[in-house]
Amino acid sequence: METQARLTVDIARLESEGETYKGETPIEVLDLGESELLTPLSGIRYTLFIQLLNTELLVRGTLSVHLQCTCVRCGATFETDAVDRDFVESYEISPENEFMDLTDAVREAIILALPGYPVCREACKGLCMKCGANLNTSKCSCNRKGNDMRWAALDALDAQMIPKEEEEHEDLDRGKKRGRKPTVKEK
Repeated sequence: METQARLTVDIARLESEGETYKGETPIEVLDLGESELLTPLSGIRYTLFIQLLNTELLVRGTLSVHLQCTCVRCGATFETDAVDRDFVESYEISPENEFMDLTDAVREAIILALPGYPVCREACKGLCMKCGANLNTSKCSCNRKGNDMRWAALDALDAQMIPKEEEEHEDLDRGKKRGRKPTVKEK
């Protein structure tokens, strides 16, 4: 990942009580590659409090990025923010360290905050599996009952099991009608 602008801290110039850094990295820092579901619309915005504690550099703050997403249920595009409100990093500092580069840690934290399964809203109904109509905006006339082919193998197995269970229940019922107690086979 080649990028010109890095988020670096000049340790020698850092105030003893700590400093707040605010800004935005270039959009290229995210380097998400070709993604059909997520497109960054901004660089990573950050508000970080950075403090040197003896030989440790402590970084705490908030990160966010504005995204355009494609809903995995209905295919609609929508905008949202991925936010990490609890960003915390700690670095061991040696006397040779003049600068600390935070770019990779910030990038990794915001990637973990990205939605893995983006949906336009929780109540999204998705698309009709038969005709492809967006069920959020229109109703289709398809008979959707029992047409979910993803479950066909299990439905066939269920159909085979139901007659056997019904036969077992009928045998028990016949035994009760004749005044016999149902017998339980011991193993």
